[in-house]
Amino acid sequence: MHAPRLTPDILLRAYAEGLFPMAARRDDPTLYWVSPEKRGILPLDAFHVPKRLARTVRNDRYFVSADTVFADVMRACAAPAKGREETWINDEILSLYTALHASGHAHSLECWREDRLVGGLYGVRLGGAFFGESMFSYETDASKVALVHLVARLKVGGFKLLDAQFLTAHLARFGATEIPRNAYLDKLSEAIAAPAYWPAPSGSVGIFSSAPTLGETGLTGETATTDGCSPGALVLQLITQTS
Repeated sequence: MHAPRLTPDILLRAYAEGLFPMAARRDDPTLYWVSPEKRGILPLDAFHVPKRLARTVRNDRYFVSADTVFADVMRACAAPAKGREETWINDEILSLYTALHASGHAHSLECWREDRLVGGLYGVRLGGAFFGESMFSYETDASKVALVHLVARLKVGGFKLLDAQFLTAHLARFGATEIPRNAYLDKLSEAIAAPAYWPAPSGSVGIFSSAPTLGETGLTGETATTDGCSPGALVLQLITQTS
């Protein structure tokens, strides 16, 4: 189904109906609405962190920030990579989601090695639903660390749904499942109506990957510790305590 010329407002309304846009390839200006028969989701109450990855998160191998370089994350996700020579993120999608970010409806998590961006992800939020769009990694496990931090943030913020769009073997390792479209739409409706908040302002240039509303606790950053916990250890605690 061919999509009309999109605006950020139309895009949000489409997400509320279970639709999202894609391009056939990066250099194709045509966008299509997608609504999979089977929808991939990552259950927040059953998210699984593999042991080796848990060690990487706990050791804070990467500095993780939120909403500091959203457009750079999108461009990295759109760039060709080994095993992913073609992507679905074209210039119109980049423009639309950058506008959503500016309005507080799209967010990114970034992993850094010193001052170099080495991994991250981005997605859209609507009520208590978060729609994961894409991720990238230039170093081992960088995108996976971003995903773990994302889940911790969503749990802190009271989110009810993490939409993964499609089930992949990669996401299945974290507990991802797929459900029929009708069941997904029911979950989506409930999640959108749920009160939830993104734990840091969109577009902020803060150092924390996550923080409660008052900013008293950061999950990443040089000063982000709680009761002696490192940022990574705190992230893992939040995931396991609320699972």
